[in-house]
Amino acid sequence: MGSNSTDNPAPGALTKPVGSLMQRMSRLMPYFGVLRSTWMLVALGAIVGALTEPMIPALLKPLLDEGFQQGNLDIWMIPASLLSLFAVRGLAGYVAQIGLSKITGQGLVLLRKEMFDKVLHARLDLFSQQSSSALSNTLVYDVQSGSGMLVNSILSLVRNGLTALALLGYLFFLNWKLTLIVAAVFPVVAVVMRTLTRRVHHLTKANQDATDELAYVVEENVLAHRDVRLYSAQRLQAGRFEQLSESLRRLAMKSTIAGAAMTPLTQMVAAVALSAVISVAVLQSASSGTSVGGFVAFVTTMLMIIAPIRQLSEVSGPITRGLVALERALDMIHDIPNETSGSYAKSRAQGSIAFEGVEVLYPNANTPAINSLTLGVNPGETVAFVGTSGSGKTTLMNLLPRFVECSAGQVLLDGVRLEEWSLPSLRSQFALVSQHVVMLNDSVAANVALGLPLDKTKVAACLLAANLSRFLEDLPQGIDTVVGHNAAQLSGGQRQRLAIARALYKDAPILILDEATSALDTESERAVQEALQVLMQGRTTLVIAHRLSTVMHANRIVVMDTGTILEMGTHTELLEKNGAYARLYRLGQDSSGLLA
Repeated sequence: MGSNSTDNPAPGALTKPVGSLMQRMSRLMPYFGVLRSTWMLVALGAIVGALTEPMIPALLKPLLDEGFQQGNLDIWMIPASLLSLFAVRGLAGYVAQIGLSKITGQGLVLLRKEMFDKVLHARLDLFSQQSSSALSNTLVYDVQSGSGMLVNSILSLVRNGLTALALLGYLFFLNWKLTLIVAAVFPVVAVVMRTLTRRVHHLTKANQDATDELAYVVEENVLAHRDVRLYSAQRLQAGRFEQLSESLRRLAMKSTIAGAAMTPLTQMVAAVALSAVISVAVLQSASSGTSVGGFVAFVTTMLMIIAPIRQLSEVSGPITRGLVALERALDMIHDIPNETSGSYAKSRAQGSIAFEGVEVLYPNANTPAINSLTLGVNPGETVAFVGTSGSGKTTLMNLLPRFVECSAGQVLLDGVRLEEWSLPSLRSQFALVSQHVVMLNDSVAANVALGLPLDKTKVAACLLAANLSRFLEDLPQGIDTVVGHNAAQLSGGQRQRLAIARALYKDAPILILDEATSALDTESERAVQEALQVLMQGRTTLVIAHRLSTVMHANRIVVMDTGTILEMGTHTELLEKNGAYARLYRLGQDSSGLLA
């Protein structure tokens, strides 16, 4: 049911387990697998680095057998070989690291771009499922840390895996019987890693959800800072924050314990294998006369293979954490549907609107916000909607740009159902000035011309028409002045008049004025009303207002209550009926011109 069709789960509820490790990794290929040539360079660097590992113990064998025992080894051969070996290893590692940085950066850009596009075009359910802090954390921080951990862990996995295989191959070359003992280590290590990885995955997801909850508490207290102070709720909120912080600490500790257990367990398994190998090797050397160089080369290779095995066990944690972080982004991209859009398009609508048996029922609500409402609005007509708070006025207006969807009935614009309009074309027909004004952290001019080509001359004219001439004089850079975070340094009246200037600039055929002058003083309101009267000529205008001066000159006034129309007519006709509007009017006269 549109923007409010789902319940509000806890922050982070989008994350869910997805298939096997290979299936989960394959979901990332469209983002991190596009630079195929760079991946080949990284793989080449990893292969070269891995192949150089067995060459170190391979050099020990001739050094001990021919150098120390026989004394016929060229003295410069070993230093020259070592220098060449480490030069090749260094170059291979450098190429792999630079390539990985390029892959990570490119994948991050593609993933963030698609995520932000989802935020801009997702069905409005997304914003009831996820808090803004959770979305921000996922888009900015989670994907960055996750991609870094994952890609670097993949390189470590490939490099150490190849190194272990290369060293194992050299061990087979030296002594295949002893090598069978070493090979028995790998299945045991795999079982240990598989068991602990599952626990780390579960704990990482829980940790990420707890982090989102903690961020949400911070977000709530930032937004409600005045109320928290006014009602002395600091201690309560501090306790809430401390409780979530402690829960997050416990989860982080459990995750660390599970991850840290991999290394000592795999080292113990390797130590058992090494002890067995050394014991058997001593027995073999006594019976078969193995050379000192061969024995030392074998033991050295055995010791060297412990390091990549240990690093292979440690890489499981970062891979799991990286996947969990990135899977939340992938779930958001693939599982949250975009807004549905039709194909009908029109450059400028005539402005005929029809509500036919419309009903809107929000989730978990017992009664509809709009109940079987039927109403027609003619092109160029000004219709005002009045009623007590909660009567459904704003919900009715939100149906037009499809911020809310009908549960039943239909809404038509120029005789075409809203669902058949393309969303860009539909929304281009409306200019909205609401009581909740949102400004971007950009210049005054950019905020007025939002979404349209910037014409500074036109911007200045719209600002003057919105009675902001004195405001413009006080700006240090004029219309190029940046308004700051949501224009927080501006007064409520200035913010609302900027929104009116934005509506003037858009010059849409249909105006929606939702308490458009509620924050203005009497003098400013009069000037803005004059500008709006000019703008409203020849346009369909829907007005929600409490001020008598705003509604009394409308072509029709619709009085609403609990989602239904109580009565409708002109100001004079409704006063003569002596019904609901007349009661509101009389109350308004006692409240400085405000309709109740």
